Amino acid sequence: MRSLLREAVRGKAADFVEVRVEETRTTNIQFQGPTLQNLAESLSFGGSVRALVGGGWGFASFNRLDDLERHVKLAISHAETVARAVKVPARLAPVDPAVDTVPLPPDLDPASLSLREKKVILEDYNSAILGFGPPIVSSRIRYRDIHTRLYYANSDGTYLEQERLDVAGSLTAVARRDGLTQLGFRSFGGKAGYGSLKAQGPVVIERCEAARDMLAAPVVQGGEYAVVLDPELAGIFVHEAFGHLSEGDNVYENPRLQEIMTLGRRFGPPSLNVFDSGREAGSQGYMHYDDEGVPTQKTYLIKDGLLVGRLHSRETAGRMGEAVTGSARALDYRFPPIPRMRTTAIAAGEARFDEMLAEIELGVYAKGAYGGQTAGEMFTFTAGEAFMIREGKLAERVRDVTLTGNVFATLQNIDRVGDDYVIHGSAGGCGKGEQSPLPVGEGAPHIRIQKVVVGGKAG
Repeated sequence: MRSLLREAVRGKAADFVEVRVEETRTTNIQFQGPTLQNLAESLSFGGSVRALVGGGWGFASFNRLDDLERHVKLAISHAETVARAVKVPARLAPVDPAVDTVPLPPDLDPASLSLREKKVILEDYNSAILGFGPPIVSSRIRYRDIHTRLYYANSDGTYLEQERLDVAGSLTAVARRDGLTQLGFRSFGGKAGYGSLKAQGPVVIERCEAARDMLAAPVVQGGEYAVVLDPELAGIFVHEAFGHLSEGDNVYENPRLQEIMTLGRRFGPPSLNVFDSGREAGSQGYMHYDDEGVPTQKTYLIKDGLLVGRLHSRETAGRMGEAVTGSARALDYRFPPIPRMRTTAIAAGEARFDEMLAEIELGVYAKGAYGGQTAGEMFTFTAGEAFMIREGKLAERVRDVTLTGNVFATLQNIDRVGDDYVIHGSAGGCGKGEQSPLPVGEGAPHIRIQKVVVGGKAG
């Protein structure tokens, strides 16, 4: 493979050429109630060529190596056509070439757990949910793992072979009583092998109990509260609400965002530090090199409350005159790499959880997330679970808690950052530019935010 790919990119009539080849084995298992809806293993093989000529990009994908040279010529031809029409030529930030092999660690052997063994583990979880008893009436379980071998070469002299194993899943207990339905949901994932799959036994009963208890919980009283987010929800918040705003192409292509996302501008208190890293071990965003062959790193986005960085591909770094960050990622060989998050996180602070609660007369503790959406600067998240905080203590459970606000105002209102940093993985993934779901991780400790608008019943 090495000689084939290196020869394919050498001496071509282009400013830059790269070839990426992938061999992927994917497992999918899904239960809906007592029914096994999906049990499948699939294999895929393919690659792509990307060429830069005169500031224009060309791209071609393929499924056979025996016509690789034709696809290289095709990508160069497309680039030449684009170059004749492009108004702002693309330019790449320089990167030292690398030659490296990155295998999986010996303890992460993808063959160490068979398809049958995975099915049995998930079947046991499903049986535990369905056997919990009333008011649990159904279940949903989803699981996937993706084992990929990647080969990459470019005309700068880089050649890489990498191996990755991504494991992810979700468990849902469905509770119903008197026409009301509540869900006990937990998502998991990571690049640390099958450990997260095997560790969900205690979570199953916990999710059943949560779904049951939420049926009896009152709807939260809508209003403005001091809110404490658990590490999972805090990580999802920083990913969705701020991470996308930090991606180089989003900034470069949006003049208004360029004005807002000015390096050196204050975005939060001195205790707030936000980073995105490809080197958080075990996270779904963990990788040694990105999909342009650039070494990954820990990139601070906010340092001591000030905006200090953003996430770049070689192209966006070149266009904006900033350093590359190893953040160019592609969902698979069918897509060109673009700036994407890896593991986006709020760094640990010094506050203890009980200290955060102690200073709140009336507030809300929100845990996990069913989902959320962002629209520019605005966000809305629905908490998976929530409890009132009264006189510095956790109080009664409440439901239907949505958090809404402006991300920049919300960052400024973070007044406590916890010391209990946790990385979270999920069965979902990040979506952008029709490339979804891309495995990513989030990390955070507990955080406290003042003046959060909480949706619920009207007063």
